Amino acid sequence: MTVELSAAEARRLALWCQGLIGAAARRRDPATVLREVGAVQLDTISVLARSHELVPYARVGPVGRKAVESAYWGQPPGSFEYWAHAACVLPIERWPQFAFRRRRWRTRLGGHRDAPEATQKEVLRRLADLGPVTTAELGGAKSGGEWWSWSPMKMAVERLLSVGEVVCVERRGWRRVYDLPERAIPADLLADEPDDATCMRALIADAGARLGVATVADLADYYRLGITQVQRFVEQAGLVPATVAGWPQAAWADPAAVAALGEGRVAGRHRTTLLSPFDSLVWDRARTLRLWGFTHRLEAYVPPAKRVHGYFAMPLLAGGRLVGRVDPGREQGRLVARRVTLAGASAVDAGAAALREAAQWVGADEVVVPAGAVNPANLARDLARALRR
Repeated sequence: MTVELSAAEARRLALWCQGLIGAAARRRDPATVLREVGAVQLDTISVLARSHELVPYARVGPVGRKAVESAYWGQPPGSFEYWAHAACVLPIERWPQFAFRRRRWRTRLGGHRDAPEATQKEVLRRLADLGPVTTAELGGAKSGGEWWSWSPMKMAVERLLSVGEVVCVERRGWRRVYDLPERAIPADLLADEPDDATCMRALIADAGARLGVATVADLADYYRLGITQVQRFVEQAGLVPATVAGWPQAAWADPAAVAALGEGRVAGRHRTTLLSPFDSLVWDRARTLRLWGFTHRLEAYVPPAKRVHGYFAMPLLAGGRLVGRVDPGREQGRLVARRVTLAGASAVDAGAAALREAAQWVGADEVVVPAGAVNPANLARDLARALRR
């Protein structure tokens, strides 16, 4: 039987499955958030904070950096870093499901993938002797050339990370800290090596649970699986056929989420917050446009003169909709909203509330909105008044 959903129901499911709706959202902690979203993307850019800190902040409100670091990289490790949607922090129990990807990396050559075997053996020997270490402690990350020129040691350790002979369970000063899997991954998880089909079924089911309702392309994008693989295993993953009003593509729904919707449990207070551009609610551009009517693009690598919304424009979530963007920065103890784009007058109070909360979180004394920063310009005065309230 095919589940029929309205566009509004699809949005509510997405928010609920991502932990952004319901009173319980304020009682969650970063470790719970990680398990709810399944993967937290890492990125080097830090504006208000790094993206992996912004993800739990969006769901639980102001949370200290130490709490986030402890949730991700505490002892014993509750997570590991690996290639999922991109470089992501993943719950430790997901180690077996990425066996298919580790096996695939073993067959690939080129770049750091063909690091000399002797160097790889030396890395493993040093890790065994030294314990958890950074590349610098292994012998250096760079070869002495341009900034992207990796040393043989760095190429070797990254090759070993890809194939699962080395694991990263911590970032220290934004450097990966490497260790041997047998010291970091629980023995029962380390011994579990499911075949590719089992991995696919588990990851497709998990993506469905994170998305609520999704197309095949949506499901594939979450953990960067192949479209053909998802088409082959989606029914075996336990998802049910669905249609969403206005979606031209067929969809698949998580039965537990659909049941919760039918029982009236997909309800409650919506979060008003700024989202990281790498947040799993919006990291898929095509899905974000289809669900929210919102065109999302990171402009950090766009020449400044060509930017429309700013270097690190953060989507503004309020009332279950994406209603604007803020490009934030910090200057001399103040949060500066360099560019603010609002969908209309109804988004003004939400924008002010999100800015005030973000300022409190990062310890800023005030929120500053420079002249000419607000679009449309006629909302600038209203936003200034709302910020003063």
